[in-house]
Amino acid sequence: MNHRDFFQKSIYSIINPLIKAMIRLGITPNIVTFVGFLLNVVASAILIVAAEGTDENSRLSLVGWAGAVILFAGLFDMMDGRLARMGNMESRFGALWDSALDRYSELFSLFGITFYFLLSNDVLSGIVTFVALIGSIMVSYVRARAEGIGIECKVGFMQRPERVVLTALGAILAGIIGEILCLIISMWIIAALANLTAFWRILHCYKQLK
Repeated sequence: MNHRDFFQKSIYSIINPLIKAMIRLGITPNIVTFVGFLLNVVASAILIVAAEGTDENSRLSLVGWAGAVILFAGLFDMMDGRLARMGNMESRFGALWDSALDRYSELFSLFGITFYFLLSNDVLSGIVTFVALIGSIMVSYVRARAEGIGIECKVGFMQRPERVVLTALGAILAGIIGEILCLIISMWIIAALANLTAFWRILHCYKQLK
């Protein structure tokens, strides 16, 4: 069992009672997906407010709260799929809805971080975050395109769960420690490894097609 499977099973053991309660209440996976998306929009809004602040401590505190919201939203990203399977509510539209809103969620959260850096006159970190955003989208796009031509493409080590956790932890630590460097390091790691994963997947498809 790899680290992702162990982490996933541990989370499932915690959220399964909540999933069963959702099924009894008639809550659908599509609603859960939409709530997760809205939370990422809220996190982006918090980062925009933080960027426009004047007190450094208050700004970093808001960054930390934004990270906590992003991490909380990540739980909804796990719950929608689990709810669909346990409640026998899987559908092709649900899969499309989940995938589309995942991309929107990531765009909003990384936009908020980019905005924060640019208004803080840290242009380099803003550019790095934008590169991280590109890598994040391309990791998912290459997989979707590969599966569209019949190739299973799950190689790489910077998939969405890792990106969400790394982004959230970087922001939370920035708020707790009072040092934005924590978030900057997270963005550098995602920018490098997400784009590496995207090209790794392209190479994987190239080999499969040969």
